[in-house]
Amino acid sequence: MQVTALEWVITCVVILGLFVFDFFAHVRTPHEPTFRESGFWSAVYIGIALAFGGFVAWRWGSTFAGEYYAGFVTEKALSVDNLFIFLIIMSTFAVPRMYQQKALLIGIVIALVMRGVFIAVGAAAISAFSWVFYLFGLFLIYTAIKLVTESGHEAEHEEKRDSRVVALAKRILPTTDSYDGDKLVTRMDGRRVVTPLLLALLAIGFADLLFALDSIPAIYGLTSEPYLVFTANAFALMGLRQLYFLIGGLLDRLVYLSYGLSAILAFIGVKLVLHALHENTLPFVNGGEHVSVPEISTGVSLGVIIGILVIATVASLLRTRARSS
Repeated sequence: MQVTALEWVITCVVILGLFVFDFFAHVRTPHEPTFRESGFWSAVYIGIALAFGGFVAWRWGSTFAGEYYAGFVTEKALSVDNLFIFLIIMSTFAVPRMYQQKALLIGIVIALVMRGVFIAVGAAAISAFSWVFYLFGLFLIYTAIKLVTESGHEAEHEEKRDSRVVALAKRILPTTDSYDGDKLVTRMDGRRVVTPLLLALLAIGFADLLFALDSIPAIYGLTSEPYLVFTANAFALMGLRQLYFLIGGLLDRLVYLSYGLSAILAFIGVKLVLHALHENTLPFVNGGEHVSVPEISTGVSLGVIIGILVIATVASLLRTRARSS
């Protein structure tokens, strides 16, 4: 897949332009988005992401389009799980709903920048060392196991992380417990102090860093093209703010989502290990020769990922419906 420098620049400018538009059209004036507004713009951004996959198919072929769609679906699913953490952070800092949009949008931009760094590092590592796929695969399997063992205790783990982040920030920066509109920094008694909104933003940024550690190896298990990895991440993050307000009330009902995501991460981890064995160059594995193992195609990967998400969602809704009846 050959992507010119001009195509990279145009893509980055368009993505940046969409975020700038989102800020001036929806975030600049503090307000709590309505269900209709959130639903409309969520559909718009998902439509843009799907249309971009059509462009990839036209420009580079259906194989790469399939890899993009598989990556986008996976990253979007992981992002939905991240919304639960964002909800905990907003509750912990008691951020008024009309000011949550600003923290979310800035946090999402920070996430995209950090993922861009991880994508570049991952691409360089993969091109230099084929055995990196072993590390990515084993890390995803470990993450999947950890996700299952921590299921149901996400709030406790996140609150512990938040308290550490806040304690460090308060040790370094002058802070206040009072909000001043949607300002991140305000004046109090003649000096500049940090508001709780900025502390919430720091907590979101730290959570985004941890999310990137999971999501980047996961998508590299579906495509090795940095351009597709970046765009799938960008379009998955785009519209996440609207999705937060759209399905915030439904997050508690997705009780099996963590199990579904752990199954997806484990599946991609196994796929990466199989690919590493197929491309093996480690001298202590099969004498440094390639290992003849089956590889999982992009089509099968996309089908498995969508199937797991559908099963986890339906099972979650049936379970919560049975509890409420």
